[in-house]
Amino acid sequence: MQAVIIGSGNVATFLGRLFIQKGGKVLQVVSRNLNHAQKLAVQLNCNVDDLSGTIDPSADVYIIAVADDAIESVLTHVPNNNKLVVHVSGAASINLLKNVSNNYGILYPLQSLRKEIDTIPEIPFLIDANNAEALAQIKDIASKLSTMVHIATDEERKRLHVAAVFVNNFTNHLYSQAAYFCEKENINFNLLKPLIFETAARLAHLHPRTLQTGPAKRNDIKTFQQHQEILANYPSLLELYKTCTESIQQFNDKE
Repeated sequence: MQAVIIGSGNVATFLGRLFIQKGGKVLQVVSRNLNHAQKLAVQLNCNVDDLSGTIDPSADVYIIAVADDAIESVLTHVPNNNKLVVHVSGAASINLLKNVSNNYGILYPLQSLRKEIDTIPEIPFLIDANNAEALAQIKDIASKLSTMVHIATDEERKRLHVAAVFVNNFTNHLYSQAAYFCEKENINFNLLKPLIFETAARLAHLHPRTLQTGPAKRNDIKTFQQHQEILANYPSLLELYKTCTESIQQFNDKE
């Protein structure tokens, strides 16, 4: 399987490396940022061009790995030869691709991917296509990249993307806020890492609702007051603390 990758960011970089590791070949990297594309092309040992150049028409699949709001603008550069065209977005519709090829679909990696990752994490792929032949091609590609491949419609994928924002982006924001507080209070954030890792590890075997602990779960008013006194000099953190406490209490009241 030979691919052209359009994009040179985190997802494009990681998928390009993974594609090669699993036996595929990347023919070309294309990006608005030629400097970034050149760096990635060196890693993938392939040709390179920016969007003003010519995209290789001989690829089996064109993987569009750019920001959601840039997908439509790069489609006019994809060869109109009815080869397989996919995008890797969790939120963008499959229908964005309907005018670029008769064979198109989704290859969405439900994982936080960064250029600097050396090890390959477990990556669920959500796939979809406009016809059975394209779906079979995408499933074949995804199955070479991962053991977790699931067909998902636009609506299913968008809803999983919302959930992903909660478990990844929002939780990381909370880590960032905790690290900020530790820095300001001259305490060691690293002491919290075993707690972070243990909490995440428990999810392998238990439902998150059963894992909820803490003062909000216990309705420990005395601890609430102490915590809020400590956070008095951090208005935004205090507001976040109150919001999360109230959310936990309301959620647990449903039990």
